Amino acid sequence: MMRASVGSLLGAGLIALTAAMPAAAQDAKGVAAVIKGLDNPFFQYMQRGIDETAKALVVPVTVQAAQNMGDQSGQADRLSAMALQDYGCYLLNPISTTNLVRALVPVAQKNKPIVNIDSQIDGEQAKAAGFAVSTYIGTDNVAAGRLAGEEMLKLVPARSKVALIAGIVGDLGSNARIQGFKEATDGKLEVATLVSADWDREKAFTAATDILQAHPDVAGFFAANDIMALGVQRAVAGAGKTEVKVIGLDGIVDAMKSVAEGGMAATVAQYPYVVGAMGVEACAAAIAGKTLPAKVDAPVLVVNKANAKASLDNFPRPGGDYPDPFRDLLAK
Repeated sequence: MMRASVGSLLGAGLIALTAAMPAAAQDAKGVAAVIKGLDNPFFQYMQRGIDETAKALVVPVTVQAAQNMGDQSGQADRLSAMALQDYGCYLLNPISTTNLVRALVPVAQKNKPIVNIDSQIDGEQAKAAGFAVSTYIGTDNVAAGRLAGEEMLKLVPARSKVALIAGIVGDLGSNARIQGFKEATDGKLEVATLVSADWDREKAFTAATDILQAHPDVAGFFAANDIMALGVQRAVAGAGKTEVKVIGLDGIVDAMKSVAEGGMAATVAQYPYVVGAMGVEACAAAIAGKTLPAKVDAPVLVVNKANAKASLDNFPRPGGDYPDPFRDLLAK
């Protein structure tokens, strides 16, 4: 998915694109962004990508965030308040597939573009409410889980037992990541158990501690996000089982540091900064009257011991260029 390194065009490099943008895009009304809770560093970097790209593109942006990952109604209330104002585009990262649907009805009635990032809004629910999103930008979670599975196959013997730690029960992103891991390892590794830890580090620590006792021969863990993977790694270290491999998914700084220091074996890094940046680019393009692609996959990269230092040095951006159709639209 990554191309040869030619340097990221995000940040200051985006300023050059503003000269090529139509005047309407530069003078447009602002972007309203509603994202998940900033208690998670993943979404802190997403906000940074939104803010820095909006500044580079000279697009006014207002960002509101949920209090935490459980604040579904609070996030919807923030969007409802912003829907009453006359923004040119709405950039949304919902907590669940449906919690922002009702609040988007007045946005749709004003025929404003809706850019959906990271967690996908349920298409059937949106259709029933009378609207459709303009574009979706996010990780292909099945593909990301598959990368984690392929990495695990390199680290443990064939037919080894592994344990899977999922997020919230029923969460589409978690399910897709677990699905991808299973697809990559089907018939090659044995899944000893699958438990949910609600995206929580302490719950993952407790679950992993119990699994290590119940399945002393488990060779590896895959956790559907890095927060849980760090909890699992603590349990593995506490049990003195340094040979057990732990792989997470997200690519947060603490996870990449753990990989670099010989703790976690790997993480599949997403780039929330890039997702946020692409979201603003998409809004700028939509305001300028451009037709947006229905779906864009954000870049992902396996971070292991071999490239952890370089990944940390380049963070929060990937080390090389990547496909970005919104950047291309703005340059026309």
